[in-house]
This record gives sequence, C-alpha cells and structure tokens, in this order.
Amino acid sequence: MSSPAPQPPLSKHDYERLADFRYRLRSFLRFSEELTQAHGITHLQYLLMLQIKGFPGREWATIAELAERLQSHHHGVVALVSRCEKAGLLERRPGRDDKRCVEVHLKEKGEQLLQQIALLHKNQRVELQQMLQALFSA
Repeated sequence: MSSPAPQPPLSKHDYERLADFRYRLRSFLRFSEELTQAHGITHLQYLLMLQIKGFPGREWATIAELAERLQSHHHGVVALVSRCEKAGLLERRPGRDDKRCVEVHLKEKGEQLLQQIALLHKNQRVELQQMLQALFSA
C-alpha cells in the first residue's frame, strides 16, 4: 500500500481563508441557535424538523435516515423525536412497506414553526452561500 503524496505546507493566506470560513460558519450557526431558542425550541429540534421536511422525494423520514442526516446516534434521534412528539411538532407512523420501520411526519404545528424559522434563516443562508462561493472560487 502506497503512502499519500506529501502535501505542501499551508500558507498564511490558506490559514486566513480557513479561519474566515470557520468564523462565518459559526456565526451562521449561532444566529440559528439564538433564533430557534427565541421560538421556544432547541436547535436540534429545528434541525430534525428541517431534515424531515427537506428529505429528498418525500415529506417524511425514518429514524435511521434522520440519524444519518443529523450525523447522530439512533438512540439519540429516538429521544429527540420523542421530545418533539410530546411538544406536538411531529408524529410517528408505522412504515408503509415494513411495519417494523417508523415514519416520522411533521404535524401542522411543526410545519408552521419550521416555516417561520426557515424564512428567518433565508437572508443569513444567502449571505453564507455567497461567501462560500467566493471562498471556493478563489
């Protein structure tokens, strides 16, 4: 097995770009955390609802799919879903094809809250997207 080719050391400019990228990313995340808290939910609850609504090709997701999308452990997602279900934001339904599988769907309350918060993220997201395009095109 061959070793990867040695990489040249990073320049000062490389460190500055990386630091700026991390700063802007963290600023976006902090904005999002404060926004969700102001709406009475945790950042993870918002991310869970966003992944359900934004799941490709359908309006629901399984626990395993959500664990992957959130980069979290299965049992942690189960607990998060339980908290959101108790708050009336979503519901579990038996799987259509496999009854052992659970589908997680947003309820009307969750849909409305998600839409409110997502709309408030729009300007910040566009700003971050522009910064990323500039950073990676340089």
